[in-house]
Amino acid sequence: MLRFFISLLVFATQLVWAQDSIPKTERYGLRLGLDLSKPIRAVVEDGYNGLELTADYRITRNLYVAGEIGTEEKRVTSEVLDFKSAGNYLKVGIDINTYKNWAGMENQILVGFRLGLSAHQQELLGYTISEKNQYWEEPLDIMLPNAQTFDNLTGQWIEFLLGTKAELLNNLYMGLSVRLHYLLNDNRPSNFDNLYIPGFNRVSDFGPWGVGLNYTLMYQLPLYKKQVD
Repeated sequence: MLRFFISLLVFATQLVWAQDSIPKTERYGLRLGLDLSKPIRAVVEDGYNGLELTADYRITRNLYVAGEIGTEEKRVTSEVLDFKSAGNYLKVGIDINTYKNWAGMENQILVGFRLGLSAHQQELLGYTISEKNQYWEEPLDIMLPNAQTFDNLTGQWIEFLLGTKAELLNNLYMGLSVRLHYLLNDNRPSNFDNLYIPGFNRVSDFGPWGVGLNYTLMYQLPLYKKQVD
């Protein structure tokens, strides 16, 4: 009986040593996905349509090159204006993983930034006259018979993000990120304003800052593996 327990202990020791001696590796590759917040927003928000594709590529253990490309169309009706903005945008930048995974896990807590570029147009559909002079019997609400179009508009901004990505199934990731936007530059149409920039969201009168939320589903194409130190 004593010999049996000694043999069992030796076997367990050899098993643990063998597992420790196996090199640990992590996957490197390209992840492609979709921002789910855009189609959800299109269902629940009147006058909105949008699509955004996302991608990242792992460079080192904690560094990723990342970006998004998308298109948005938004009609905004307020007490003062009725207008529509539509166009395309591109964002490029990096993500840094700050989370130390257990062996066999590849989840992430990310900090990062993006440089955003937009090309779009706006259409003024109607407006409200602020001067309420009834003496002239001028109509207060003006709906234009033909929309006034402002073409070749652009915007440039940076985004700072904090987010997470978790592996749901093998190579399938769900991500969530909160983004803080800062508008660097935009060309404004004459006698109007750049009120909604695709990819940036609504431009505020109170300053160049804005916020956004991304909810992504991504699939990883593992290209190779690297040994973990």
